[in-house]
This record gives sequence, structure tokens and C-alpha cells, in this order.
Amino acid sequence: MTSTAAPRAFIGSFTSSGGRGIVQATVDPGTGALTPTAVVDTVPDPSYLALGRRADGGPVLYCVSERTEGAVAAFDVAGPAPVPLGVPVPVRGADPTHLAVVAGHVVTANYGSGSVTALPLGADGVPGAPGGVLGNEGSGPDPERQEGPHAHQVVPDPSGRWVLSVDLGTDAVRVCELDPATGGPRLHASVPLPPGTGPRHLVLHPRGTHAYVLGELRPVVTVCRWNGASGELRPVAEFTLFPDGSDVHVQPSAPVISLDGRRLWAAVRGTDTVVVLSVDEDGERLEVLTSVPCGGSWPRDLVLDPSGRRLYAANERSGDVTWFDLDEDGVPRRAGAVDVPAASSVLFV
Repeated sequence: MTSTAAPRAFIGSFTSSGGRGIVQATVDPGTGALTPTAVVDTVPDPSYLALGRRADGGPVLYCVSERTEGAVAAFDVAGPAPVPLGVPVPVRGADPTHLAVVAGHVVTANYGSGSVTALPLGADGVPGAPGGVLGNEGSGPDPERQEGPHAHQVVPDPSGRWVLSVDLGTDAVRVCELDPATGGPRLHASVPLPPGTGPRHLVLHPRGTHAYVLGELRPVVTVCRWNGASGELRPVAEFTLFPDGSDVHVQPSAPVISLDGRRLWAAVRGTDTVVVLSVDEDGERLEVLTSVPCGGSWPRDLVLDPSGRRLYAANERSGDVTWFDLDEDGVPRRAGAVDVPAASSVLFV
């Protein structure tokens, strides 16, 4: 936690769709309510956010600028409002949709160009020019959405050695590592998923033994075994979010797993719902328990708060962030909402 008295959340948004930029909010520890306190509008389309630390331990907020000339920006968030650290740094890739802090670098998934970029971080937390860009080739069966590679997310494994890059365009998860000489990303393995899945995001089990990959083009979760020692990802099962077959015209967006690994939640655009799934003890079998309204329209992001007791949905088209209390079965119960135009992601600090 930072030096401020109350916990905070930062909310990304699409300025090209009426968003205000990055919205800072305090978090009421008792109710989970968000109260906006500051806005930073210096970066266009700061759609996704990540947290890092300077060498002295001070918190640094990073965001992508999801534009054709993609970039990463950094902010000092130790004080009452974010303060820019330098100027945005180009990622040499198009439309970065996601980023993560990994081994002294910021790594981005560049949707438009299908590439992954790594930018080294200085002791002050400021990103430098890219140490390398890892491209990709290929396509999938959907001619409109899979005409080429589309890296959508980058996730570090618990060891910090590996980065899992989810590529919607090529129906694959690529296992990458950072070259110790250049700091650039290099490919370790490319793991194919069923054609037409359109994998968007994944989440790792708290034990670090499994990954749950959420499809955007098919509403399924692919369960994969993960070996952090060897960097091996192996698909073992697939589960639909809609066992009754009512899965027409939906686009799942974000998976979240509980701190104990017993529940998995998935935000689904189109139905505007949060699907609740149980996870068995081995981590390999899922079962849909129920679904609830997301509180708005087009939930682009779904986040568990640090306590593990609440979920927050960033509803892009309705322009709000809705929060939910979780009951003992992991079923979300709507508790409140705050207006955030074109909301795209939520990050707790």
C-alpha cells in the first residue's frame, strides 16, 4: 500500500470514446465504494494499467496508450494525484492493449501489430526505449478477427522468468522470456488452442499449476497445466460458459480466480453478465454455477480487490465501474457503482 491513508484504485478509460483518461479513486474499506479524487488526461486512450516500484520502493503507475502509434507512460503515484514521469515512450507496435511489469521491464501486448515489446525500467521507474520487439505470424479461421496475429495480454508467471502472451488472432498462447543480453522478449514455445477460440485473457491458479484461458470468439475456458520449471503449457480440457447453448453473439473479456482457487469468474460482453464457475481441488474441472448481471453494459475488465471479498466490473459502454460483494459461495451481489465514462480497466494500489 502507498503512503496515502486510504487504499486507492486507478481506472483506465478510452478518451477516444469520451473517457477522461486515468481516474484515481479512494476505496472505502468497509463498503468497497469508489470515490473519484483526481484525473490525469495527458495520455490518449490509457486503456490498461499496471503497478511497479522504483528502486526506493515508491509506487509507479504504468499505462498503455492504445493507439496506432502505441506507447507506455509512467506516473509517480506516491502523492495525492498521479504525476507524469517523463514523456510516453513508443513501443514500436500498434494498439497495445495490455502490459505487465516483469524483471525490471514493462512488457506490452500489441494487438494491432501482434507483437510483444519489452521496455527496460530505470531505477527511477521511467521506461526506456524498447530492448526488443517479438513479432508473430499466422492467422485463424475467422476472416474478420483472425486475419493476422493479435497479441491481447501478457502475464508473468510466479517465478518472473516466463511471460505468457495470449494471441487472439492465431489461437495460441506464446511462452516468452526476456533475453538476458538485450532485455528483449524471445520465444520459448507457442502453444496452439482449438481453431476459432480467439483467446483473449488468461489467469493463473494461485498455486501456479494451471492457467485458465478465456476465449473471446468462442465462449470457452481452456484449462492448461503450467510447469514453471520448464516453461511448458499444456491444454488438458475445455469448458463452455453456456452449457445450454445460448452463446450467440457474445464476447467474453476477463477471467478472475479467487484467492483460494475455488471460484472462477468470467465477464461476458453481449449478455452483460458475470459467469460464476467452480474449480475442483485438482484445478482441472470447471462447472458453471450461475451468472449475474454485470451492472452495466459491455464489461471490458473484471478485477478482484486485494481482500478477495469483492469484484469490480469496468463497464465500457454504460460508462461505469460496478462493485459486487461476494457471498460464501462466490456469487456476486451488486453493492454500488460510480460513473466513469468509457471505463476499460481497474487497478488497486
